[in-house]
Amino acid sequence: MQTFVNVFLGFFICESLGAAPIPDTIIYDSEFYDIPLEELPDPFVYDENKQFDQVEAETGTALPYIIQERYSAPLTEETEDEASTPKLIDGSSAQGSGVLGPQTQDGLPTCLLCTCLGTTVYCDDRELDAVPPLPKKTTYFYSRYNRIRKISRNDFANLNNLKRIDLTANFISEIHKDAFQRLPQLQELVLCDNRIRQLPELPSTLTFLDVSKNRLGHKGIRNEAFKDLNELQHLYITDNNLDHIPLPLPESLQALHLQNNNIQEMNEDTFCKMRDFSYVRGALEDIRLDGNPINLSKTPYAYMCLPRLPVGNL
Repeated sequence: MQTFVNVFLGFFICESLGAAPIPDTIIYDSEFYDIPLEELPDPFVYDENKQFDQVEAETGTALPYIIQERYSAPLTEETEDEASTPKLIDGSSAQGSGVLGPQTQDGLPTCLLCTCLGTTVYCDDRELDAVPPLPKKTTYFYSRYNRIRKISRNDFANLNNLKRIDLTANFISEIHKDAFQRLPQLQELVLCDNRIRQLPELPSTLTFLDVSKNRLGHKGIRNEAFKDLNELQHLYITDNNLDHIPLPLPESLQALHLQNNNIQEMNEDTFCKMRDFSYVRGALEDIRLDGNPINLSKTPYAYMCLPRLPVGNL
């Protein structure tokens, strides 16, 4: 009886083992490793309803076609669009005369050759020999420490938003007389440390003008050059070999720096009104005449209307 039971149990175990499925052997064929993805067979099945953490990822496994098509197509389309029409942070286009500006002599838009932050253009120390074409919405332009020699009539044409120009430390010796005249909002003009011999026409909107360290000399400033600048507050003309104070000076003036020139004399009505002792010029608080061969003590009535005495040799 025991023998019969042993035979029966052995037969039952063999039948159970024979019914169990045998897993397929995975064969990694090295022939597929050098084949492009487009030519690979498509044995993959992708279930959209399956959670990510349930998917078994295998290092070195080719990306299924359905996933590849889903992500690669939109990326390619967006890349081509950005390449054909570059966008800035504010969404502006670089085509035409957009924020990146028209083409320069170097074949690059200005805002690639220089640096543009909002409506401010920085072209400092770029070895430029001319003013680059600027975007129409430029508000502040800096082009210091370059090799610009000439300012032409149309260098700043149609820049109706331009408020500040800084061309410090170039080689400028010639400026067209109307180069700045057609800028309706220009407030600050900095031309110091150049080789300018003749000051151009200036817009009446200026509040700040610095032409220090140039070569204006005796004839570089025309008569009554500052008469109509009714908003001018700061005027710096140091180190220019001037032999006189350019008159008349606007009532709005707050600071006048004329140090290190060749001014030898001054009239009593240079700042004040000689026949009107009640006249007070309260805005003009900062006058620098030091470094000139002039003795300020010789014209004491010239400062009676001022809140402070000029700085200079007494």
